[in-house]
Amino acid sequence: MRVHRVVSHHWPLHPTWMICMPWETGPAVARLLDDIRPDVVHTQAHFVLGRFAISHAQRRGIPVVATNHFMPDNVRPYVRAPKRVLDLAARAAWWDLRSEFQRADHITVPTQLASDLLTENGFDHPVEAVSCGIDLARFDGVDPSSSAEVVRTSAPAVLFVGRLSQEKRPQDIVEALALMDPALGLEARIVGAGDQEEALPELARERGVADRVHVLGKISDAQLDAEYRRATVFCMPSTAELQSIATLEALASGLPVVLADAVALPHLVRDGQNGRLFRPRDPHDLARALTEVVAASDQERRAMGEVSQEIAAHHDIRTTIGRYEEIYRTVIARSSGPRQPRD
Repeated sequence: MRVHRVVSHHWPLHPTWMICMPWETGPAVARLLDDIRPDVVHTQAHFVLGRFAISHAQRRGIPVVATNHFMPDNVRPYVRAPKRVLDLAARAAWWDLRSEFQRADHITVPTQLASDLLTENGFDHPVEAVSCGIDLARFDGVDPSSSAEVVRTSAPAVLFVGRLSQEKRPQDIVEALALMDPALGLEARIVGAGDQEEALPELARERGVADRVHVLGKISDAQLDAEYRRATVFCMPSTAELQSIATLEALASGLPVVLADAVALPHLVRDGQNGRLFRPRDPHDLARALTEVVAASDQERRAMGEVSQEIAAHHDIRTTIGRYEEIYRTVIARSSGPRQPRD
């Protein structure tokens, strides 16, 4: 695999966002397509890079596959404006996404719910759900009873893995921890980086739980696997997930999960069987859900972990790769005419 990099610049209004400038990106993408001469272009976004990838591919008669991971709620927390203005901006964002992606030869999303969301927002072209998938071989031999063993030998822990941004809402875990019975001894272990990385320890100090909140930042894959093995329960409080790779990995690790009842997350939990759902942005309800899982018996958590692994089994990366290879072959076969620039 060869990676070609396109120049991007730090966006001054956000600590981690990068943006490509159109006057640099357009010519760069055109040069890359002429150099690589790909059989198919697969874009994962409709912003600057993806937009030029679609346009320049079509001018050269190259078929395009487009996968959407975006929803306006990803951006909404960072824009300060009246609700009416934000609603108008959200409609404009959906229109922009639709106008770009419906130019593609095949559209995919990670989940059926994400497909339904596009249809609800005006898409009239077919949209196929193809899971992002995870490497299940990485979790071969994981025993759901291992988390129960950890609970007996160390403090129980709730694990969060993801970008530390407002829409992911890791702050809700800290708030919930402060509302729970201290006798449970639950700790929060938060993995990731982002604009909330410094705010979370400060919030923990304000809520009196600083000794039980550990913000670990970015860690290696080996360290991450160790965190999955160490955890008692995994929590994803995000309100903007069209799937969730971290949640899939937690399921494959045999962990019970506590997930926000928002967007695609409910598809990854059977409430009461492998974990609990809670009302989004409600730390009290999150505290209730975490308490139910942490206070369960070893046997009950082991059974939850087995159901989690059963759900994860439907998201094997090999199935995802196989389906995309079929999609590529199909759009290439449908493509007609020589690969030459269009007037």
